[in-house]
Amino acid sequence: MTVFDSEAGAARRLAEQERIARIIEMATPVEGCGPSIPVAPARGPQVAFVPHVIMPDEKSADGYKIELTGWRGFNAAKSADIFDVLDRKAARRKDKDGQPCQPPFTKGQVNVARLYRDLVERHDAGGMRCASLEARRASGPSGGGEFIDAFIAEGQRIEWLRQRIGNGVALAVRRVRPSQRGGAEARPIPDRALVDDICLHGYSFRAVLKRHGWAADGKNVKKLIAALGAALDRMQGYGGVPSDKPT
Repeated sequence: MTVFDSEAGAARRLAEQERIARIIEMATPVEGCGPSIPVAPARGPQVAFVPHVIMPDEKSADGYKIELTGWRGFNAAKSADIFDVLDRKAARRKDKDGQPCQPPFTKGQVNVARLYRDLVERHDAGGMRCASLEARRASGPSGGGEFIDAFIAEGQRIEWLRQRIGNGVALAVRRVRPSQRGGAEARPIPDRALVDDICLHGYSFRAVLKRHGWAADGKNVKKLIAALGAALDRMQGYGGVPSDKPT
């Protein structure tokens, strides 16, 4: 004989309703965006931005003006990445003067991180097309030479950025006390692994620490933030890494 537990059923129903509500809330376009943007759960967290272009303007002091291009004045939405999340967290915190805290990374550092992500994602997707072009070439002439050249050049640019990252270690086991490492399972976190985990895979700093066996405490997070900032500076061309960028 099966006995139905009405209280447990009600709790499960409430938990499911709350889960669905969180998904819908996350999928709903940010306030101020156009009403035609659909609710899309696959989109994930998002942020609003103002679509605009810079136009010549004889009447302005510098000869240019910003023209807003959003539909009927509405903002657009884009998927939020780890750097958007960090900006939000910084804006919610206050410094000693009561002002919003500054984000941990500069605009230049964020731009090169996103450039690296976009290049790698596009290059990985282009590999499928390369395989298709090679198959067609085996059966006859193909017009994919220009794509192949661009694909190779893009790969060289990615390799140059990775050379700028270098072979250093963002967090070395031997430099941190065992009590701060989190145990014997802690292993070194290379700069390249840190950059890829944050920029390509979107892991949080605490998730990166846990993936490498480290204690996810504030001190270790600060060390990773500093190490990533230094790596992103090198990727911009700052630092002592050779700058023989391929052309």
